[in-house]
Parts: sequence; C-alpha cells; structure tokens
Amino acid sequence: QVQLVESGGGSVQAGGSLKLSCVASTYAFSTCEMSWYRQAPGKGRELVSTISTVAKTSYADFVKGRFTISRDNAKKTLYLQMNSLRTEDTAVYYCAAACPPLSQAWGQGTQVTVSS
Repeated sequence: QVQLVESGGGSVQAGGSLKLSCVASTYAFSTCEMSWYRQAPGKGRELVSTISTVAKTSYADFVKGRFTISRDNAKKTLYLQMNSLRTEDTAVYYCAAACPPLSQAWGQGTQVTVSS
C-alpha cells in the first residue's frame, strides 16, 4: 500500500497563500494519478484538483484561478499552491493516490484554517 504524508497546512488570513505538499512512499509515483480533496466541518469530502501521470490538471470550479496543482516525480511529491484564500477554504486537505493496480490511498490530512 502507498503511504502518503501531507504537510504545509496552517492558519492564514483571507487573501493569503499556503502551499501544501504530499510525499509518497512508492517508487512508482510517476504512474499514479494524484489528487487533493478537502473536508470542511460538517460536510462531505470533495475533490479539489487532480493531476494525471502526464501532468494534465483539472480543478473544481470553486478553486479555479486560485489553486495550482503540480507534481515532482523525482521527489515523489505532490503540491497544491493555494492563493487568494477564502474563509470557505477552511478544511482538512487530503492527498490521494491512484496507483494501478493498488486501491486508492489516502494521507492523514492537513488542516487549513482561513480567518477573516
């Protein structure tokens, strides 16, 4: 099973920026489709962004133009640059890896808190 460890969360004022990182344990990282999800208090987990094995990216409408997903296959690391943060971005952010033929793996999550 792939192990994922997120970091970079914290507290920031609205309009600020944070950069999340997710380090994967697998040497097959380049073959994994990677995603960021988030879960706000009292809400379900929602997909934020995905990056394919060929670095094709997709974003949820609520983060388009503000967040950027990227990956460094040599470092086995996934990133999420978050700019123009809003209070509604407050959530626990999770890294997820889809590495065939294994089942999807999840990180433990990192808290992002945006205050007004």
